[in-house]
Amino acid sequence: MDNLPNISHDAFDFPDADLLAPPPPAHAPRVLLLYGSLRPRSYSRFLTLEAERLLQAFGAETRVFDPTGLPLPDDAADTHEKVSELRELSAWSEAQVWCSPERHGAMTSVMKAQIDWIPLSIGAVRPTQGKTLALMQVCGGSQSFNAVNQLRILGRWMRMITIPNQSSVAKAYEQFDEEGRMLPSAYYDRVVDVMEELVKFTLLTRGASDYLTSRYSERKETVEKLAARVKLEKI
Repeated sequence: MDNLPNISHDAFDFPDADLLAPPPPAHAPRVLLLYGSLRPRSYSRFLTLEAERLLQAFGAETRVFDPTGLPLPDDAADTHEKVSELRELSAWSEAQVWCSPERHGAMTSVMKAQIDWIPLSIGAVRPTQGKTLALMQVCGGSQSFNAVNQLRILGRWMRMITIPNQSSVAKAYEQFDEEGRMLPSAYYDRVVDVMEELVKFTLLTRGASDYLTSRYSERKETVEKLAARVKLEKI
């Protein structure tokens, strides 16, 4: 430590491998799934529901948020019924799945609005920090990755552990039957890969997420605020 003169000793923490392997929570992994379309025949919803079935088969507990009726960000109070529902589900979850159609080379406004209503912080609580995240998109034409690439940036911004694998389903109108079930294909196999990986990463990290996301800069700020408060109380 002597060769690190700018380090706050009170806030510094040597990484400890033992803290990365705490006893796992006893309950099933809790996964929230979001999709980005309001169409009656929504392929992003079909893909999300297919992902939900796989997650349940892997032993997860799931919730799917219906964005119907969710107001635009800043167009309603955060006490709005749909906003409260979304935020409560986000707080409940340990992992999330985001699935958007690609529209004009980007995620849809429906998808972005849901993410925008989940704040980076509420007081001292960060609603998404340390949660695992899987990304998927559906395309009307040839395969593209614009939406999942944008979602990956947002996941990082929301301080989530975004898994390496992802799914992009091309010509989605050809990949589902009349009942909305996904047909056997390489695209379906990739969805299985992604959900399997999400559950594995969630099982690996959920017990240690607080330790994984503990940051020196934030601990230093806490120490400095505490010291300033004590100093004021002595005056």
